[in-house]
Amino acid sequence: MKVSVSRRVFLGFNYLFFGLFILLCVYPIWYIFISSISSGSGVGQFFIPINPTLSNYSKVFKLEGMGVAFRNSLVRTLLGTALTVLACMFLGFLFTKQEMPLRKPLYRILIVTMYVSGGLIPTYLVYRSYGMLNSFSVYILPTIVQAYYVILIKTFLEQLPASIEEAAKIDGAGTFRIFLRIILPMAQPIIATIAVYAAVGQWNAWFDNHIYTFNRPELTTLQYKLYTYLKEAEILTQQLKMSSELDTGLMEALTPRGVRMTVTVITVLPVLFVYPFLQRYFVKGIMIGSVKG
Repeated sequence: MKVSVSRRVFLGFNYLFFGLFILLCVYPIWYIFISSISSGSGVGQFFIPINPTLSNYSKVFKLEGMGVAFRNSLVRTLLGTALTVLACMFLGFLFTKQEMPLRKPLYRILIVTMYVSGGLIPTYLVYRSYGMLNSFSVYILPTIVQAYYVILIKTFLEQLPASIEEAAKIDGAGTFRIFLRIILPMAQPIIATIAVYAAVGQWNAWFDNHIYTFNRPELTTLQYKLYTYLKEAEILTQQLKMSSELDTGLMEALTPRGVRMTVTVITVLPVLFVYPFLQRYFVKGIMIGSVKG
């Protein structure tokens, strides 16, 4: 089949445009990575690392508190994501039931919380009154129910055939059994969507550590470590050089810029590894959950 000149020009323009777009998306991640493994503070031509070395990573992982911070971030991400998905899924499921008492008023109140906040000081006082300050629970409990997630889930579930639930009720299934055996398996796309949102939010959180648990070093999260290291990269580099005996080449390879990039890569990599496996469900869930009709 012969392709016209105009068609070739159009395809060439599209390939060029999307190629540049992909380059713009990939370039920041690649630049940070090669900067973290390059010796000294420079990057070679064509964005190739200069004398690649993993000394930055080996030294950063040996810093005091890094293991505890990684464990805290991992636990809060897994536990917080699981509880958020379950709570929002069940709440969104209930809001689709016409027989639920006060369904419309409660749903409207939930939506209002997206636009109205008590502010930092009232929130701090509430957490203190409930004994959540300097406690691991302050990472989990405030984020269990999110109005935006509930709206997405409710909209998604309303697209499912009502006949399936009716058939289950005829067979004697109760609300919880329908939710666990029918709704959850059919809602995999929206579950993946909410899980990605919740996991990224938990993994990237650092402000709650800074405000509510700063008196408990054992509750420090990885992102808060990143925050402090980025501010103190000069001092941190000197500590890394003095923490153990290094040869001259490795000491020159450790620079404040390299340390910043290394810590950044460590905190970003988990998200980059997880998202591709959930991308198919994520796209389907966000499309169905956001468009009704």
